[in-house]
Amino acid sequence: MKVILTKDVANFGKKGRVVNASRGYARNYLFPRGLAVEANKANMDKLKKERAEVDAKIQEETDEARALAKKLENTEVTLKVKLGENGKLFGSVTSKDIADAIKEQHGIDLDKRKIDLKDAIKTTGDFTMNVKLYQGIDAEIKVRVEV
Repeated sequence: MKVILTKDVANFGKKGRVVNASRGYARNYLFPRGLAVEANKANMDKLKKERAEVDAKIQEETDEARALAKKLENTEVTLKVKLGENGKLFGSVTSKDIADAIKEQHGIDLDKRKIDLKDAIKTTGDFTMNVKLYQGIDAEIKVRVEV
């Protein structure tokens, strides 16, 4: 019997997949627990519609990420800091500081977790950072830390 899984089922399949199940397993386990529905014409049409909506959403998010990457590609952010003895910063520059500076200077709202900052910046100078916007879509920004 063909069924469409409505939730992930361990050792059986992922949500949205059409799988073969024995009649007893489907009727006694999958259907009562809401884990699957019968793969009839109406449910198959509904599944195709849901997949099309998900694909459209992914395409929209990808397009937005590419547009944002294009904006960010030529972005340079300047951060003013205070120096202590020996030319070292008071504290450090973090990804949150960089995200706030991008929003303030360029009006681009960026999540701090998307900025790939290996270590906190503790000196003045120019740095290049990678920003991970979406799967496979990255952008580089230039960060200048000065007094």
